[in-house]
Amino acid sequence: MLTAYRRFQRLTLVAALFLAAYFILSQTNFASRNIEWRNWKYTPTSFDWRNRPQSHPVDESTMTRLPEGKPRQLPTIQHIFSHDELTEAHNKTQRERRDAVRTAARRSWRTYRNHAWGRDEVAPQQLVGKDTFSGWGATLVDALDTLSIMGMEEDFRDAVRHVASIDWNNATSGQCSLFETNIRYLGGLLSAYDLSQERVLLDKAIELGDMLHAGFDTPNHMPANSFHFKSAKEGKLGVSRHESSAAAGSLSLEFTRLSQLTGDPKYYHAIDGVKKALERTQNKTSLPGMWPVFVDLRNDFFTPGTSFSLGASADSAYEYLSKMHALLGGLDPAYERLHTRAMATAQKHVLFRPMLPDFSPTPTPDILFSGTVLSNGNIVELRPEVQHLGCFAGGMFALGGRLFGREDHVRIGEQLARGCAWAYDSFPTGIMPEVSAIIPCEEVESEEEEEDNLAPCAWNETRWREHGERVVHLPKPFSAVLDPRYMLRPEAIESVFVLYRVTGQADLLDTAWRMFESITRGTRTRFAHSAITDVLTTGYTTKTDEMESFWLAETLKYFYLVFSEPELISLDDYVFNTEAHPLRLPKPV
Repeated sequence: MLTAYRRFQRLTLVAALFLAAYFILSQTNFASRNIEWRNWKYTPTSFDWRNRPQSHPVDESTMTRLPEGKPRQLPTIQHIFSHDELTEAHNKTQRERRDAVRTAARRSWRTYRNHAWGRDEVAPQQLVGKDTFSGWGATLVDALDTLSIMGMEEDFRDAVRHVASIDWNNATSGQCSLFETNIRYLGGLLSAYDLSQERVLLDKAIELGDMLHAGFDTPNHMPANSFHFKSAKEGKLGVSRHESSAAAGSLSLEFTRLSQLTGDPKYYHAIDGVKKALERTQNKTSLPGMWPVFVDLRNDFFTPGTSFSLGASADSAYEYLSKMHALLGGLDPAYERLHTRAMATAQKHVLFRPMLPDFSPTPTPDILFSGTVLSNGNIVELRPEVQHLGCFAGGMFALGGRLFGREDHVRIGEQLARGCAWAYDSFPTGIMPEVSAIIPCEEVESEEEEEDNLAPCAWNETRWREHGERVVHLPKPFSAVLDPRYMLRPEAIESVFVLYRVTGQADLLDTAWRMFESITRGTRTRFAHSAITDVLTTGYTTKTDEMESFWLAETLKYFYLVFSEPELISLDDYVFNTEAHPLRLPKPV
């Protein structure tokens, strides 16, 4: 018996020593992982864009620098939530919703990580990688701040480790879009740096910023969106005579933030030239106050176009005006003037109220949409086309309304955001299409205030049926579905998120949840999510096997934030670029 007892003692001692050794090793390994996390294998890009000889150099003595002075105290953007509101809005239900969004993000990220690591996108059905944005890992860079915000720290660290070795000189194509590279890659790096303060992210952002800055090395210093790498190195880029106003006007936030972080004025100087062109031409177009969808950059920002919109190819040029005012701490009054004039014109001509059927006993919703306007300077014609891309406008009006003391614009923002949410509810999948047409209220025959053009109207069945037999298969009052796809786009939830943060209206949380459930149900694949071909489908949806980087960068991020506590990425502390990358706002000292 004594022998057996001694054996037991020895075994216990051995087990204790083993557990102690395991604990020590595990702590050592954890420490080693932390050291590895900090010890980057930083690989500089193989072409020195910073010291590339310029064909059209700018005299440093004439270079426009960031506005001087302390940032102004901007108006409070976010609703001041009371303790009761926070308790009610962010209870167990909202936490469960937030966790459901994070689960969708983890599924999507895991699929990308396992099957397309370092590539631009993953095909969520074939489970193969593909390169659509030069092969630098668009999804990986675009999702950096999403990983950080959602607390996916290990994934964030692995992604940063990969970013440290990106070679911007090693692309899978001979050219890139200056605009897309700026908003996805540069915006993603700057935002992730602002959130984490990891120096390697700023180093890579500077490298990329130096490369993209070469896009302004043109005879008139307007940006060349078609960024041919060989031509850029040789200083032979040319600007387009038919460039989208969004491509020209949506570089300012990222370039300004890069100048703020580095102290190098060249980035800010480059985009300030675009601002001055916007100022010079704003009231000279055929719809004064707005710029046509396409502009002639080669001919001194000439604006002969006749099509005006807040949608595709124009959207973020308007979005960035109020946001630049915020990022510059209110120190450049030009951006407030540009925004105010543009929104006044849009309110008068581009926004419209749909002719809605009587949903009694449910009240007819108080909603607006933005359309497309054709104007030759004399005749202004509204085309009531509703673009999913244009659904960001609700957030834009609300944000600008708070920044510039226009509560009527906050109200317009709410009407626009709720309009797109209503459109989601109108279709069988619970998702609105890429492009549709809707019957508007008839124009008011008066010269009275602009708001009269947005007045409610009675339902007219005859007007709706005049569009043909096809309308009977569509939800009222839609007259056509011009592009029935849903591409995992974020714009509708973006505006719902901004409106919730600005107004605190708790019912928007339920609206957001309905949208999330519809989107995930309609787009879910075995391992991730995919764009679909037709939102009019009842039952199983046909997938396109595409999951663009903005699914993780924007759509899921906005859903996550709307169900999170308001102080997480507060609109009083950050401004979002058009790819939903939050950039830190300067504050008065």
